[in-house]
Amino acid sequence: MEIRVISTEIIKPSSLTPEHLRSYKLSPMDHYSSDFYFPFVYFYSEASKNTTENTDHLKKSLSKTLTYYYPFAGRVKDDFSVCCDDYGATFIEAKVAGDMSELIKKEDVVLLEQLRPYDAEEMSNAQVNLAVQVNYFDCGGVAVCVSFRHAIADACAAAYFVKNWATVACGGNDIKDVIFDSTSIFPSQDVSGISKTNHQAMRDISKETITKWLVFDNTKIAALQEKIGGRSTRYEALLALMMGAMIDAKEELDESNLTQFGAIIPVNLRKKMNPPLPEKCIGNAITLGMTYWTTKEKGDYNKIVSKAREVISMVDDYAKADIKNGWMNCIRNEAARDKKCTSTRLFTFTSICRLPFYETDFGWGKPVWFSISERMNVNTFVPVDTCDGKGIEVMVGLSKEDMANLEQHPAILAYANNIKV
Repeated sequence: MEIRVISTEIIKPSSLTPEHLRSYKLSPMDHYSSDFYFPFVYFYSEASKNTTENTDHLKKSLSKTLTYYYPFAGRVKDDFSVCCDDYGATFIEAKVAGDMSELIKKEDVVLLEQLRPYDAEEMSNAQVNLAVQVNYFDCGGVAVCVSFRHAIADACAAAYFVKNWATVACGGNDIKDVIFDSTSIFPSQDVSGISKTNHQAMRDISKETITKWLVFDNTKIAALQEKIGGRSTRYEALLALMMGAMIDAKEELDESNLTQFGAIIPVNLRKKMNPPLPEKCIGNAITLGMTYWTTKEKGDYNKIVSKAREVISMVDDYAKADIKNGWMNCIRNEAARDKKCTSTRLFTFTSICRLPFYETDFGWGKPVWFSISERMNVNTFVPVDTCDGKGIEVMVGLSKEDMANLEQHPAILAYANNIKV
């Protein structure tokens, strides 16, 4: 697949940001998120044949959207603020020699990475908070890749930004319920010692990490839920399946000192707060729960689900009781606990299901596929809805050895409809 960049431009907000909004404060939760970038890519089967008209339309609608999301067009000044100087977002237009449907079938992360506007280092050097690359395929398909700086947006904020941009592109101009004053909700806290050191473990990306997609349709997920019992959610059922396979594989690993497995579970706080926050609010409204299983608990899906529920329930209690301080207390407790666990293999389960990826219509219909266009961190599982909203694709990042064990595990073979490279 050959990709040729046609043009690169900086898109500024269509209206100047008022002087009193020029400094946007980052909350301690934003600071804790660590400073990295993540690219979302949306695939559309066919757009207008006039690519120049499409590009102009996307640029104009992005410019209007940035007026509402003015921090996205600014630059991070330091760990505590964004300079909303209307610097703008990068917009790249590219032509792709190849058939989009073939790329979707392969789901090859090396090819997907070519569709993003920058890699992490390039985006950091560019100092932008938002970058877009619109990729036009020979077949008429389009892939819109949007890369976000995590300090100003978590996955939920990013998903609703793109959906709102698409709404503006289709003629809408009324973007409501976007909250910017996150520091009033999550006031300043001392995050020294835990803010970026612990979180950076989630960003361990190696060239040796293998990225694949495991696809589960609704019937297989329902069968797995029935096997587990106890009214497990789709997320809980898949977490149990993946974690169970990893625990079972211990016997294949040369790690005699390994005594337990752990999971980092990011939890979206928006709906858990009282009153709930709108889904569209920008910034980071997530906290991390951690739970652990001993190596003796292999194959015990009920125990795996039970412990996952406990940590999510604990986060719920913090959110309802004292959200301004509770989320940090939760993180401090888990950070202290984690330091004592020297014989633990830690995994991350970040669900982005139920976000409006497949509701994002720029005027070309709904996406035929959505994904993250970069390789996964090692020991990471990211479930996302399939395009019909019924099944789930799990994007998996593992070492070569772990991936081989996962693919051959009997339970994975029984419940996964497909494993894509």
